Order: sequence, then structure tokens, then C-alpha cells
Amino acid sequence: MTLDVLYFAWLRERIGAPSERIETGAATVADLVAELSARGGPHAEAFANLAAVRVALDQELADFTAPLAGVREVAFFPPMTGG
Repeated sequence: MTLDVLYFAWLRERIGAPSERIETGAATVADLVAELSARGGPHAEAFANLAAVRVALDQELADFTAPLAGVREVAFFPPMTGG
């Protein structure tokens, strides 16, 4: 499947790009993260501490166990704070 992967805040800075389009066979968000981390370098660094990363699938908050079937866009960002 083809996914648009978006990166926000410090994830964008570490990876060095705001987004990328990828072909993946990942079944879940966790599988996708493992695939991206396996690239090494900036991707591995960005996903080293998943406690500091949140995810949205097609603009809906999700968790790392969420399936990717039918998803077009995955966004990674740091935890949000209120104020």
C-alpha cells in the first residue's frame, strides 16, 4: 500500500523532511515504525523513544497497535499540551 507519512515538530527536524510517500506492507502503526526505524540514521533517531511520539491515521488520533488497512495518511508528532 502507498501511504503519505507526515512529520511534525522535532520529528520533522530530525528526519529532515515534512513528509514522504512510501510503499509498505506494514499491517499496524508499530510495524510501520519498525520499518521506518530500520532505515537507520534520522528515522531510527526520531523513533528511538516512542513514549514521546503520538500518531494520527487520516487525521484521527490512534495508537501504535492500530491497523493500517484502508489508511492513506499517517502523521507522527510529539504529545500535545493544553493551555
